[in-house]
Amino acid sequence: MKTIFQHIKGDKAIWAIVTILAIFSFMPIYSASTNLVYVVGNGSTLGHLVKHIVLLLTGFAVIYGVHKIPYRYFSGGSALMLPVVVLLLIVTLAQGTTIGGANASRWIRIPFVGIGFQTSTLAGLVLMVYVARYLAKNKEKLIGFKESLINLWLPVGLVLVLILPANFSTTAIIFFMVLLLSFIGGYPLKFIGYILSIGLFAFLFFILVAKAFPDAMPNRVNTWKSRIENFSKSDGKEDYQVEKAKIAIATGGVIGKGPGKSVQKNFLPQSSSDFIYAIIVEEYGFVGALVVVFIYFLLLFRILITAKKATTIFATLLVIGVGVPIVFQAMINMAVAVNILPVTGQTLPLISSGGTSIWMTCFALGMILSVSASKNETEETILDDNPLDILHETID
Repeated sequence: MKTIFQHIKGDKAIWAIVTILAIFSFMPIYSASTNLVYVVGNGSTLGHLVKHIVLLLTGFAVIYGVHKIPYRYFSGGSALMLPVVVLLLIVTLAQGTTIGGANASRWIRIPFVGIGFQTSTLAGLVLMVYVARYLAKNKEKLIGFKESLINLWLPVGLVLVLILPANFSTTAIIFFMVLLLSFIGGYPLKFIGYILSIGLFAFLFFILVAKAFPDAMPNRVNTWKSRIENFSKSDGKEDYQVEKAKIAIATGGVIGKGPGKSVQKNFLPQSSSDFIYAIIVEEYGFVGALVVVFIYFLLLFRILITAKKATTIFATLLVIGVGVPIVFQAMINMAVAVNILPVTGQTLPLISSGGTSIWMTCFALGMILSVSASKNETEETILDDNPLDILHETID
């Protein structure tokens, strides 16, 4: 054990929190996967648990590998990766609209592995690092709106436009987090107001285009509309998922039915991913629900501590930009499960099943740990890095 601790760097509390979340996820995943096995007819419960454990182990390998990389490399790396993620988003969007009646324009298949990869999660991570880089470089400068439109908001807008047709909730979360990071990074408040207005106008324009050409983006606007209508209904007719989630939460009581004893997991679609929090509440009760919330807020607290202790502006913005969305996504997932928000399709980080979500969350945590493990650095050393120089160093 002492040998392991010698090789891991950074905030030990974050390591501990991530480990606790990962280990805790085993039982809910094993329990909730019965829906996939007996209702959908997909594999076995043990098989789903083993797959989840393998994904978590590879995720921890990602954390370990990334946290060993000096965080200054992420600055130039984001500039290199941005064109790549744009290309991936275009390929993902162009591959089709539906497979078996379900939206398939969120994923691409990894060759030879057979695992689906959700490109929007990678795009969001790269974009947050890129925004942190831009804000840190211009912290001491007088930012012009026209200049920032080209260098900051054009890449942001391009990525969001490519994600929006298939995934509104992810687009909204990324846009909100970019605005929040811009505010923290000292971007002029009136310019943020301009961008918010432009964003709302662009979204309304997208809805009009989607309505005018429904064959181009089948069912997307109608899906958003139906989710909002189902959420706001007062006639007692609720969405099937929400109804089953409510039953699971209501029958959980104070201490729950016990691990593996959920009943609604057999009826609740996405019980191992989008609605896993409802299964946790049913099996572990109000106490278990509060413990999960507390752990995520503890993670947020350690992320903010790391940001405060960072020695450069870029490091601070990097930690906030990639760390806060993890907790924000968790809060959205739990809010959907208890019917505070309409259904969004956001998973519970490190607990829900799903390879892309786990890997990207672990990559983000690796970057945060890289910052917390770093020694004193100067802003000039980080931001003067040429992306091509970084690529050359990597190849060497």
